[in-house]
Amino acid sequence: MSDQDDTDQMNGADSLVQTLLDSGLDTCFTNPGTSEMHFVAALDHVPGMRSILVLQEGVATGAADGYYRMAGKPACTLLHLGPGLANGLSNLHNAKKAGSGVVNIVGEHAVTHIELDAPLTSDIEGIARPVSHWVHTSMSAADVGADAARAVQAANVAPGQVATLMLPSDTAWNGGGAVAPALEPAERPAFEAAALEEAVAALSGPDSLLLLGGAALSAEMLELAGRIAAKTGCKLLSEWANARQERGAGRVVVNRVPYPIDQALETLAPFKRIVLLGARAPIGFFAYPNKPAILTAEGTQITNLCTTAQDIAGALEALCGNVGAADTPPAHVAEAATPDKPSGPLEPGGIAQALARTIPEDAIIIDEAITTGRAFFPATAGAPKHTWVNNCGGSIGYGMPVAIGAAVACPDRKVMALIGDGSAMYTVQALWTMAREGLDITIVIFANRVYKILRGELTNVGVSNAGPKAMDMLSLDQPTLEFAQMAKSMGVEATQVTDCEALELAIETGLAHKGPYLIEAVM
Repeated sequence: MSDQDDTDQMNGADSLVQTLLDSGLDTCFTNPGTSEMHFVAALDHVPGMRSILVLQEGVATGAADGYYRMAGKPACTLLHLGPGLANGLSNLHNAKKAGSGVVNIVGEHAVTHIELDAPLTSDIEGIARPVSHWVHTSMSAADVGADAARAVQAANVAPGQVATLMLPSDTAWNGGGAVAPALEPAERPAFEAAALEEAVAALSGPDSLLLLGGAALSAEMLELAGRIAAKTGCKLLSEWANARQERGAGRVVVNRVPYPIDQALETLAPFKRIVLLGARAPIGFFAYPNKPAILTAEGTQITNLCTTAQDIAGALEALCGNVGAADTPPAHVAEAATPDKPSGPLEPGGIAQALARTIPEDAIIIDEAITTGRAFFPATAGAPKHTWVNNCGGSIGYGMPVAIGAAVACPDRKVMALIGDGSAMYTVQALWTMAREGLDITIVIFANRVYKILRGELTNVGVSNAGPKAMDMLSLDQPTLEFAQMAKSMGVEATQVTDCEALELAIETGLAHKGPYLIEAVM
């Protein structure tokens, strides 16, 4: 049989899987249905793709987000028609805001079946567009391979993009598929060279700020920022939520602009000049009555030197050189520090101490602790070197899925997922996948049994007369959620703690355990 005959026998699904592999994409988080069965079969025909089953599509999309943040390359999701994609939209929103590259493969009805308006028929492209940078539907088996290569190319556009490819079932099962060669992504655009002179002039003294985000928070880039701060006297801050930040002893400490609006306004008030490097100008998370949406002081000079999609490394190197800091030792380098052993009931300060004492070298910390977690950053600055991952889109239920992706991408590193109880219930199915895959994740659920952040927001938006009905909408008891029991039912070892001493011991036990381990911290 000739090579051409082999090609003629290849269906669209086989060409899709092989093209994805040839384009460097070898991990797929799946929740398939009938229209995706030929893709499922192709995973057997074409070796090399790791396929990880999840029980809800938001887990698949969140896991792909976490994978990209740690691996630096996309994974794909396999989702079932419009409703399956819709279930994953929340974490695709978060992935898009984080600048994560994701390739979604979404099954569609056969082209001839769409016109019949079957029950699962929907406008899949319309559902995909708000959370995708690139959207396309393959129209024949011959197109699938080339479309897949373009999807991966789009996902790799800096800093990372969401690409969604619809695959009608007949394009998957029909013959005539062809493997397409990998396509090179576009290079990062240059930083704003015209703004460099203005940025150099702006960074002078403690009333100036270098605000960092994106790739500027790698260990190497933070060292350059520390040199600039030492030379110019400027202050360093990062955005409130960052896709990935390197932290710990020996690295330059960069604190975040606070989330609570009053604290953010107070933090930013002293700065007359701000240079943005991979960050946006600070704005409020929400609008509040009688409070400004723009968080910088009136009259603040803001220089946008480099966006997160541009050449951040080139911008920092140029800025460091132009302020004469290339040979200056960096400022704000964290010293190794181990706080005192905490004791007593669980509260944010004591929990932060326990974390600082237990974070292992090279750990990955997934932070969705929301209110409880606000105390964690200062206390953990001197912990062993680690990576800190935040929710950049604000849609809760991201933490445990992102932990899955991080653990798959970095199987040799410990992953710690710090999750609020309200957030955990959005994607609690993630525990099952952790157990099935034997992923090395220690999960701490902070069970205060309320939507505590919303109780604070009730006051922030000016509500002063909330009664029992309003408060009941912000509570998570009646009945009480039992996370240790839920975890055990899905094959995850678990324990419940109620004080700081027990929490520290449980974290140490979880980190020593091979595989997932859940700690329910009842507050």
